[in-house]
Amino acid sequence: MKKLAVIIVSYNVKYYLEQCIVALRWALRDIDSEIIVVDNHSRDDSVEYIQKKFGKAVTVIASNHNLGFSRANNRAIENSDSEYVLLLNPDTIVTEESIKETIAFMDSHPKAGGLGVRMLKSDGTNAMESRRGVPTPMVAFYKMCGLCSMFPNSKRFGHYYMSDIPWDEPNEIEVISGAFCMLRRKALDEVGLLDEDYFMYGEDVDLSYRLLQGGWENWYIPSVILHYKGESTHKSSFRYVHVFYDAMLIFFRKHYGHLTFLISLPIKAAIVGKASVTLVKMLWKNCLDSIGLRNHSAYKQPVYVFIGSKFTLEQCKEISRYKGLDAKFVEGTAGTLPNGHLDITLPDDRPLVVVYDVHAYSYNEIFKIFAKAPQPQVTIGTYDNNTRMIITQTEVIY
Repeated sequence: MKKLAVIIVSYNVKYYLEQCIVALRWALRDIDSEIIVVDNHSRDDSVEYIQKKFGKAVTVIASNHNLGFSRANNRAIENSDSEYVLLLNPDTIVTEESIKETIAFMDSHPKAGGLGVRMLKSDGTNAMESRRGVPTPMVAFYKMCGLCSMFPNSKRFGHYYMSDIPWDEPNEIEVISGAFCMLRRKALDEVGLLDEDYFMYGEDVDLSYRLLQGGWENWYIPSVILHYKGESTHKSSFRYVHVFYDAMLIFFRKHYGHLTFLISLPIKAAIVGKASVTLVKMLWKNCLDSIGLRNHSAYKQPVYVFIGSKFTLEQCKEISRYKGLDAKFVEGTAGTLPNGHLDITLPDDRPLVVVYDVHAYSYNEIFKIFAKAPQPQVTIGTYDNNTRMIITQTEVIY
């Protein structure tokens, strides 16, 4: 039996998946582990691309159909043999020490059935879904009616994101995000695998809840990773709205279907109503786009600021010229420029993408720099001179 099986379910994001695996393999050094990628019938040649890049270092399950998140993960879990299982999104980057830190915590907390980490968004701010509470009827009501956002630090109204607990300390939580979900095999054997009634979204909430019901603990630790959040999905699509809110209804019917009609009806109506409002807004936006009435003049082309070794910067200059990027270049490494972009003068009237040479800075160093002073208009980019690709939240440039 191996110590860890890392399972990544992927769909049409081969370059993000490659970056995820590259970082992951470094983090798994000296750990008896395996990486399993389940490809959900991608149309971008992901299977051939990953097999060519990583060979036997990565086990690929190439599905002939889109199995959905739950079913795809379950097939990989059933085909693995390990003490721990890590469910990992392809649009994440783990740091060099994050996997070791999570395993060490699980080893020292035998009642921990699952574990989540501190996920950063691409601007260095904390991703709220890193710690969540079970969406009981009242917790869901506070979220949907806006009280959660109005009083984010309230233990009562902000419980959906458990905002009252500190970010820099381990804490017990209720719901672990499926983007990075470390699970104990023994706990899975007791409570069961992911519920395949959920196609995508909600399955992490359901599994976390069943772990708690089974007497296990769910934990959060402040080990940092990056989650681009959204590159593996299309959150502006009508299908996303349908699947997301349908998952909410599935969870409610499964775990709170015993409630009286007078209580359950308003909750179901609120979920359907919220989904309907979201769809109407989306339709209106698409309508304005189709007739050219939306104001696109406010969009500003970003400035790309490249920081790295002289060798890497020469490659980035070549790509920037070819792609017509508005770019600036700063020579520096973690040794010579430890605070990275925080120690240089940056334009303040344009959105910025600061692209770090991943051979001059570790992922841990990059994320710490961004988390130290997050700015909404400044986002993370990376460049690896082995792949010769610039990868950001929204695009891959090569």
